[in-house]
Amino acid sequence: QVQLVESGGGLVQPGGSLRVSCVASGFTFSSYYMSWVRQAPGKGLEWVSGINSRGSRIDYADSVKGRFTISRDNAKNTLYLQMNGLKPEDSALYYCARPRTAPGGSTWNEYDYWGQGTQVTVSS
Repeated sequence: QVQLVESGGGLVQPGGSLRVSCVASGFTFSSYYMSWVRQAPGKGLEWVSGINSRGSRIDYADSVKGRFTISRDNAKNTLYLQMNGLKPEDSALYYCARPRTAPGGSTWNEYDYWGQGTQVTVSS
């Protein structure tokens, strides 16, 4: 069965950094484009970033461009999101998700699988 497990979230000060990870299983991870999405309390889902199988195609939302870096290690079935220069508005539950069509979007219907999420809180 498909499983996506996020980890690495936590509390960080504005301007700080954090790396979240997602371990995938139950499918051929190396064959799929993968995305990170996030949702803050009372807010809608927001697509953040995505990466294709080889990492030759990388996409970012304008709100995180230049600050976040998506990467993957296919040998470890793991997706990463390195977050630098964090802002309070980045606070959210972060999910890795497999979109039906790259790069994915900001509605759950655009994804066929996602994990439990990992909480990122940016506050002083």
